[in-house]
Amino acid sequence: MDMPLACPICRQTYEPEPGFYYGAMYISSGFSTGILLAIGFLLFYLAHDPPLWVYITTVAAAVLAVTPLLFRYSRAVMLYGFGGAGFDPRYATH
Repeated sequence: MDMPLACPICRQTYEPEPGFYYGAMYISSGFSTGILLAIGFLLFYLAHDPPLWVYITTVAAAVLAVTPLLFRYSRAVMLYGFGGAGFDPRYATH
């Protein structure tokens, strides 16, 4: 959950203003909804519409398993989409 204040290579600040990442919760919710829909369709078609508890358990386990990724990627999408950050190949490390 801890983040440095700025990128150690290019000095891009990770929090342009206080409360900036509150919007990332909506992005994370969208990612979770996408996971829910994908797993729901897969279970419906591949497992031949199992009972409701299978849907709930599978979706809950999948979302909990990828929560750290959702946290980081939703913040990255928020920073790139609304924070003015961009990729500069001059700073890329191999």
